[in-house]
Amino acid sequence: MKYAIVIPDGAADRPSDALGGHTPLQVARLPHMDRIAREGRLGTVRTVPEGMPPGSDVAILSLLGYDPQAGYTGRAPLEAVARGIDLAPGDWVFRCNLVTVAEEQMVDYSAGHITTTEAEVLIQALQERLGTDALRFHAGVGYRHLVVIGSEKFRVRTTAPHDIMGKPLAKHLPKGKNASRLVDLMQASRAVLDEHPVNKVRRDLGENPASQIWLWGQGQKPALRPFAERWGLRGAAIAAVDLVRGIALLVGWDVPKVEGATGYFDTNYAGKGRAAVEALADHDLVVVHVEASDEAGHNGDAREKVRALEAVDREIVGPLLAAMEAQGGPWRLMVAPDHETPLDLRTHARGPVPFAMIGTGLAPARPGGAFTEADAAKTGMHVAVGCELMEYFLKR
Repeated sequence: MKYAIVIPDGAADRPSDALGGHTPLQVARLPHMDRIAREGRLGTVRTVPEGMPPGSDVAILSLLGYDPQAGYTGRAPLEAVARGIDLAPGDWVFRCNLVTVAEEQMVDYSAGHITTTEAEVLIQALQERLGTDALRFHAGVGYRHLVVIGSEKFRVRTTAPHDIMGKPLAKHLPKGKNASRLVDLMQASRAVLDEHPVNKVRRDLGENPASQIWLWGQGQKPALRPFAERWGLRGAAIAAVDLVRGIALLVGWDVPKVEGATGYFDTNYAGKGRAAVEALADHDLVVVHVEASDEAGHNGDAREKVRALEAVDREIVGPLLAAMEAQGGPWRLMVAPDHETPLDLRTHARGPVPFAMIGTGLAPARPGGAFTEADAAKTGMHVAVGCELMEYFLKR
């Protein structure tokens, strides 16, 4: 049996005024996803357990069959795995966004979606000015970076910057034991970044500068049981963002790199589709993650969210579906967003999301429809514990 899962991040939504009271899934032209929903199994799944934040870390762990309540230590540690950062037992790692702040409000959680090349220069400057043997900045992709702090203990509550767009910083600063250490570091970053040549150029071009860092998503060294031990399957993940690549490496999967995969609107959809088809040749399970739909949700950009979903359907789901049907053996393919990122909220939400699966042994159990939130809810098929969906997909 060959398996494939496509995760259009944050694709699930709610009726939006920008789309005439419809959701992006209802408006987008999705012939391949709609076929899967119509000819296979369509339903909803709750990927975020009660009491946990509706982040991609929690939701993707659920989709991949891992209970986030049992093995989750934080988002940043998962990303550290992808960067090859070896965490000591006492180390704490924090996600470090480059953000734009003005008049003490969060203006842009991504500093204008700063490029990786620009960001690497800024992270190096921060390391030179603020780093020590016990405090290390690590460059990532785009606006997404990490800070590792050793020899200190933290018991803090932090807030993701994309959750506080347009809101005052003061109400959302880290709180708890040693929170002042984080607040001081965020404040100190302003002086380093303010007059940096990279930011001067960005201002001259009318682009948002990276005016400071924002620390969140903290945790310590994680551990997850290898996927092959649980299911006897060899896996691969096609993804641009460190979070998904880190989870994949942690569970023992391969993570092929795709040229031009950016984690944004300009990502190489076709390249990801080709890489997924190629990976099927020597893997039992291939997971493809696309971040663009989530970024569009955070930006409140209905047009880009629809465009991203159509690209996923055309360049990834379509080629995978064709390749799996042509390979001659048993197969299954599933499409499932990790969480909602409603256009009108511009942040994550914890509602159930639609899933659809097709392939060997998956004739429709109930009347299906299009791959939309509303049609999925009508089938009455609901997986209440997200991490159980993987078992259903692999074994039923």
